[in-house]
Amino acid sequence: MWKEFKEFAVKGSVMDLAIGVIIGAAFSRIVDSVVNDLIMPVVALATGGIDFSNWFVTLRSGTTRGPYATLAAAKEAGAVTLNFGQFLTIAVNFLILAFVVFMIVKAINRIRREEVAAPAPAPAALPAPTKEEALLTEIRDLLADR
Repeated sequence: MWKEFKEFAVKGSVMDLAIGVIIGAAFSRIVDSVVNDLIMPVVALATGGIDFSNWFVTLRSGTTRGPYATLAAAKEAGAVTLNFGQFLTIAVNFLILAFVVFMIVKAINRIRREEVAAPAPAPAALPAPTKEEALLTEIRDLLADR
């Protein structure tokens, strides 16, 4: 059983999947940073300095009555909130990630098409026929002439 597990775990496709998950997690952090640190501040500036992460609706007040200035203050008070600003940020994050993955797949598919379209190398020259083959060819040709 250990041997079978070892063969499964070391199989190429399983290792490729593990590497993909690790790289995907690191890539996700990069995309999060791009969205939160680069894109959302520009969007907030364009909308008059509104911070999307603090867009929420209080469904039920917590230990202290609202209104709460920030989502962190609402959570600290134990309020139940509907956090649509965070959802918006995550949705933008997803769209950027999906677009980047689309562009990567598109580039890979273009490379694959170019490889398929490239002409196959010419076949190697056939070896010279042996003495027996040459003799049999002569006999065939003589019989064909009769």
